[in-house]
Amino acid sequence: MKKIVVLTGAGVSAESGIPTFRDAGGLWEGYKIEDVASPIGWNKDFKMVLNFYNLRRAGIRNVEPNEAHIHLAKLEGKYQVTIITQNIDDLHERGGSSEVIHLHGEIFKARSTKDSNLIYNLGDADIFPGDLCEKGSQLRPHIVWFGEEVPMISKAIPIVSDADIIMVVGTSMLVYPAAGLLNYAPMNVPIYFVDPNIPDHLPKRNLICIADKASIAVPMLVKKLMEN
Repeated sequence: MKKIVVLTGAGVSAESGIPTFRDAGGLWEGYKIEDVASPIGWNKDFKMVLNFYNLRRAGIRNVEPNEAHIHLAKLEGKYQVTIITQNIDDLHERGGSSEVIHLHGEIFKARSTKDSNLIYNLGDADIFPGDLCEKGSQLRPHIVWFGEEVPMISKAIPIVSDADIIMVVGTSMLVYPAAGLLNYAPMNVPIYFVDPNIPDHLPKRNLICIADKASIAVPMLVKKLMEN
């Protein structure tokens, strides 16, 4: 079975109504990004950070997967598919995808501030001051903030290097280390790049660009791949 690796970014979630960093103009739902997405912000006012992510979590619960999420899952009928996403929401999973790697963490999980290996599923719950891990430390969002390492990148690299087909959807591939994943693509694999704005920094080899929204382009591309 051929392997498809799909790299997704904020553009996919935005079509479901989830606001992005870049569209926020320095503010994200009224908050400065550095105050809610950095260790410095957490140490300065962790209660505000918890409240921000509780609000974000509530907003994500109220949106639905769009046609891009749903059609990417349909590829599993013919291919071995791995979604590698920079998004922290669960829309790929709710859209039906069974193998999803979240490079930047998952908003519906919490982790210990003392031991990063202690990760908890939140379900329908939020995180509040005084919510502690089993070692007695405050829980924080399971999110990779600016200035922190991206531990899942080491899992993603060998998957990309073994792909037969690569799709890039809803991301400009400018943010590292995610942006470096294309460097590990095998020389001969086709790379489908789906985004309304095609950047000029992309590798030229085997690149097929589709300048359209994910919810429009992905269903057509999936249909083509399923028929081949």
